Amino acid sequence: MTVMIDLPAPASEPAVLEVPPPAPLIEVRNLGKRFGEVEVLRGVDLDIGRSEVVCIIGPSGSGKSTLLRCLAALETYDEGEVRIEGELLGYGERNGRRVRASQGQINRVRRNIGMVFQQFNLWPHMTALENVMEALLRVRRLPRAQAKQRANAMLDTVGLAHKGDAYPAKLSGGQQQRVAIARALAMEPHIMLFDEPTSALDPELVGEVLQVMKQLARDGMTMAVVTHEMGFAAQVADKVMFIDQGRIAVQGRPREVFHDAEHPRLRQFLQNYFDRNAFWTRGSEGTPL
Repeated sequence: MTVMIDLPAPASEPAVLEVPPPAPLIEVRNLGKRFGEVEVLRGVDLDIGRSEVVCIIGPSGSGKSTLLRCLAALETYDEGEVRIEGELLGYGERNGRRVRASQGQINRVRRNIGMVFQQFNLWPHMTALENVMEALLRVRRLPRAQAKQRANAMLDTVGLAHKGDAYPAKLSGGQQQRVAIARALAMEPHIMLFDEPTSALDPELVGEVLQVMKQLARDGMTMAVVTHEMGFAAQVADKVMFIDQGRIAVQGRPREVFHDAEHPRLRQFLQNYFDRNAFWTRGSEGTPL
């Protein structure tokens, strides 16, 4: 009599599951923008991942601020796509054609974006605390006590808890910009866009704003920063993009861009910057980059 015994199959190597990388928070593909006959942005491709800091540099008029405004839907774009957390920004589809989205749809897609501008744009008749509270009351419709609590917490985050009752006219430029950052942070954004946030400040006040931005980067905030502060970009950025004539000419890690740049236009731009700002130091201290 033959007895059949079912034996377990030999153990195989455990399957290795390939986990796809997380989708970028911001995806830009073939972005184009015109003002009349002037082509301001041409074929821009850009990905910004979660907790990534991207610094955008380039000469004046190269399209840096326009790119940032397109990411916030403050400018319409003519070609390509901008996706925020996977959703198309600014447009939808109707009968197979791309059509402009409603303002409500645009606001929904960009609800998790905060933006800080060159100018502070604070309400002069409101205190610092009231400036931070305003959008919480009107847009988020929080109860006043909850809005006040969050606004105070955000002022504390930027080092201005003691200035809540001060009006903008009584604050320095750096303090006003920090209030503007607190106002944006109060809306609990997933992404922060900074459009040359220190360009309107006296040189002595630049550092206090950059320190707040550095802390945001350390805390994991996803950031896109248009800046002329090369030292900040070198220290904080995960990726630096150089835009020239509406195109991304060079992008890479800070060392690749600042030290190993081979693109002639980028080298010219950096040399002009170093010459103008006495940025390139010699001697025992070496270079700040």
